[in-house]
Amino acid sequence: MNAEFRLPDLGEGLPEAEIVQWLVAEGDEVTLNQPIAEVETAKAIVELPSPFAGTVQTLHAAAGDVVAVGSPLIVIGVPGEEPGVAASAPVQPEAEAPASTEPEASAEPASAESEAAEPEKAVPNLVGYGAAPRAQGRPQRRAVRRGAGAALGEHGRSGASDTAVLAAAPHDIVDSAPPLDVRHERPRSTPPVRQLAKQLGVDLALVEASGVTAVIRREDVERFATRMPAAPQPAQPQVPDAPRGTSHDGARETRTPIRGVRKATAAAMVRSAFTAPHVTCFLEVDVTETTRFIAGLRADPRFAEQRIGLLAVAAKAACLALRAEPTLASSWDEEAGEIVTHHYVNLGIAAATERGLIVPNIPDADRLTLPQLAEAIRDLAATARAGRATPASLSGGTFSITNFGVFGVDAGTPILNPPEAGILGLGTVRRRPWEFEGEIALRDVLTLSLSFDHRLVDGEQGARFLAAVGDVLREPGRAMLLS
Repeated sequence: MNAEFRLPDLGEGLPEAEIVQWLVAEGDEVTLNQPIAEVETAKAIVELPSPFAGTVQTLHAAAGDVVAVGSPLIVIGVPGEEPGVAASAPVQPEAEAPASTEPEASAEPASAESEAAEPEKAVPNLVGYGAAPRAQGRPQRRAVRRGAGAALGEHGRSGASDTAVLAAAPHDIVDSAPPLDVRHERPRSTPPVRQLAKQLGVDLALVEASGVTAVIRREDVERFATRMPAAPQPAQPQVPDAPRGTSHDGARETRTPIRGVRKATAAAMVRSAFTAPHVTCFLEVDVTETTRFIAGLRADPRFAEQRIGLLAVAAKAACLALRAEPTLASSWDEEAGEIVTHHYVNLGIAAATERGLIVPNIPDADRLTLPQLAEAIRDLAATARAGRATPASLSGGTFSITNFGVFGVDAGTPILNPPEAGILGLGTVRRRPWEFEGEIALRDVLTLSLSFDHRLVDGEQGARFLAAVGDVLREPGRAMLLS
């Protein structure tokens, strides 16, 4: 029997997804839960596991196609069902069945026999894709174009007719040998590696993976690119020199389709800017004691592997401050006409990736210790940059942090990640002359930026929250007063 798998809803009601690459080909044997494809939604790249075990019959989309949720994606032949009948073959009309020559009295036993044969074997199905439908009557099957030697039924009529046709045909059009099976599994790699291969003009099918995981890495692509012969460049017409400081590689303009993460980010930012009235306040903080605290933790063998940094300490300070100012962890429900106050912190961490800016979150971050929070931030960033953030991790956030200090920026005006009420921005730490204990000294200074939704948060509440975060970063021991 052929089981058709349709693209499921991958979370948050996303209407479509783009096929990044197929991990199987037609004719491949697949097992239950084996990854069959990578698809990109407006939030993340997701691996689709196979809901059935069997043989891949048909791929309904190619890499790069955008498929709507609920559309056919793949057809898998499941063994052990209706042997001898190809499920994708056209269903013979009932009028073609031979008329029964038995008296009416024999109809009752036949009916009983059909009822006894009605129960079907359960088809392995992945949890989350829904149970197989139990429709009444004969299932409608999709008619597909078959080859000359395909079997049409268990009566063997097609084999005899095909043999007669081939025998009567001219011998010069009859294949002397079956064509070689040249299907191969699509090479496995990560989105950044595929982007690099595209930039270098490298066909990943020709690259050999260097490791035991059979996943092509960046160094594999670069090593292959160094061995590629230089392609001859066609003669280009003379064009005026571009202004100094610009680079266009000979092209006068470049057009990139607006889709995926970039499209979703743009829509969210427009909705945020024109729906929530933003207010931003700034605070300069002497974080010298925090930098010493971090240096002490890194020198301690018990915490050396945790690699606790300023972002983790600031995240912990924000979680503690949210307990005192819960309005910063609230959201505006326009449809219900309610303000929703969250008594937990799903902390979003803005991550700049090759696919655009995404904000995955750490569930219940307020319940984690500082070492646990540092490890969660490190794992989240690595997953996001590899394009493996799940739709679940990209939704449900209650408060966010963005660290534009890693780019050498002192301060900025972060835009809210809807429907959250607040976002904290961290600038770069600079060694500056600063008043300390009545004298001028070189101190580590950091600028904090807090943007909040003025429908939910008053200026007083926003200022108190920012001051609480600044107090912890100024003197880490003050965290004892908020815990």
